[in-house]
Amino acid sequence: MIYFNIPPYAGKEKDYIQQAIENHKICGDGVFTKKCHQWLEEKTGTKKALLTTSCTHAIEMAAILLNIKEGDEVIMPSYTFVSTADAFVMRGAKVVFVDIRPDTMNLDENLIETAITEKTKAIVLVHYAGVSCEMDRIMEIAKKYHLAVVEDAAQGMMASYKGQALGTIGDFGCISFHETKNYSMGEGGALFIKKENYIEEAEIIREKGTNRSKFFRGEIDKYTWVMYGSSYLPSDINAAYLYAQLEVADQINEDRRKSWNQYLELLKPLKNAGRIELPVIPEGCIHNAHMFYMKVKDIEERTKLLQYLKENGISAVFHYIPLHTAPAGKKYGRFSGEDRYTTKESEKLLRLPMYYGLKEKEVEYVAEKITSFFKNKK
Repeated sequence: MIYFNIPPYAGKEKDYIQQAIENHKICGDGVFTKKCHQWLEEKTGTKKALLTTSCTHAIEMAAILLNIKEGDEVIMPSYTFVSTADAFVMRGAKVVFVDIRPDTMNLDENLIETAITEKTKAIVLVHYAGVSCEMDRIMEIAKKYHLAVVEDAAQGMMASYKGQALGTIGDFGCISFHETKNYSMGEGGALFIKKENYIEEAEIIREKGTNRSKFFRGEIDKYTWVMYGSSYLPSDINAAYLYAQLEVADQINEDRRKSWNQYLELLKPLKNAGRIELPVIPEGCIHNAHMFYMKVKDIEERTKLLQYLKENGISAVFHYIPLHTAPAGKKYGRFSGEDRYTTKESEKLLRLPMYYGLKEKEVEYVAEKITSFFKNKK
């Protein structure tokens, strides 16, 4: 059986977890959390990185920091995970969905302006598959209309746009360290903060509305409740697991890119024959091999291919059901303009096995079975 995903394991995770236990500090913001913060800030160049209990919570913190409130509108793609929308819906905002580009599955930057109203407060973009949106154009629009930009870079760790790490270009970047991501702490994430004036408030919100972070740094002699907040910081045990992977982040990245490139080469003949479509990486974008997807003719063909792969011991999956078609999407959002590509392209896409340590012979076997499916298809 070739699994769709196996959570990353670099080798030192158990040792570091043991160290966290021996430090008698397994709650949040312990030694390994601080190590992760330092690594993330040095690697990405973000002004401040804060580990969170999930990418969902990182997006929630961004929504709070932007003071999103009832009656506000935020623009985002419909082709995304529910967390992208939930964080803003919980604050009372209306979600305005825009169509995607069929080449990258990212929101179409050319459709953003038509979705802007006097109620619009933010553009929330998703870097699908670790491939960047067209950030120059998006930031230009945001500046023109005085809008905040939140990067849902859940899939974007170690990817970049014109030399800038994903998650560091907009006002806030939200990273996922879920077990399905390139680097994992089981459940977890991080908030990247671009502007220094947001840092203190973010620390307070993350620490249940207290100034506890300043107390631990010795900046004040006691801490107290100063504003609203919640508990968004993960256990240091989770951070210990993550830090073992961050230490060898380049090695993990190279391993995944090797598998990604192997898929690309082996499946090119089917693409050239017009049977499938393969991922597109625009100029200026460096991806992180978060996923390898392909597109087939339609949902019927995809269903048959997924079943065929399953019968041959290969776990492949489809991805998001567009949010605007869901009950909550209809209740809390609206689609701006025409759905030309979001639904159609989502029904054609399937994801192939991709994880750290995937063997060459396993990639060959997957590609071989996909090829045989189309060869035998009438």
